[in-house]
Amino acid sequence: MAKSVAETIYVLNGPNLNLLGTREPETYGHATLADVERLCAVTAAPFGLEADCRQSNREGELIDFIHEAHAKKAVGIIINAGAYSHTSIALHDALMAVKIPTVEVHISNIHARENFRDHSFTARAAFATLSGFGIDGYRLAINGLAAKIGMKAKA
Repeated sequence: MAKSVAETIYVLNGPNLNLLGTREPETYGHATLADVERLCAVTAAPFGLEADCRQSNREGELIDFIHEAHAKKAVGIIINAGAYSHTSIALHDALMAVKIPTVEVHISNIHARENFRDHSFTARAAFATLSGFGIDGYRLAINGLAAKIGMKAKA
C-alpha cells in the first residue's frame, strides 16, 4: 500500500551540497549527498515518514519545492539552504507562507566560521536549527521534527 502524502517530509538541500564528499572535506566531511539521503530515509521510516530528498543550486527551484511541499500537504521540512541561509529573504518568506514545521540544518558549525554566516534568514522561519553535527544533524533534525509533530517511532 502506498504511503499517504501526509506522511512525507521534504529534505531540501541548497547550493553546492551536490558536491558533498569532495567539497572541502575538512569542513564538510567525506559523506556524499547520497549518504545524506540514505540517512534521512532510514531515520524517517520508523516514524512512518517518507523523506522526499531534493537538491538544487537555484534559489527559485528551492522555493518551488517549498510550495510543492505545501501543495502536497507535507508534514515537515528539513532544510539546509547552504549559503542561501544567509542571503535569501525569499526562502524565509516561502517557509513562513506555507506554515510547515521546519528544521534548519547545517553540516558545519556556521558560527565558528566567517562572520557573515552568523545570521540566517531561514533559521527565523524554522522552529529549530542544528549546526556542526556533520550529516548526523539530519538524523537529529528528523527526530526533532517527528517529536514536534507528534510522531512516535514504531517498534
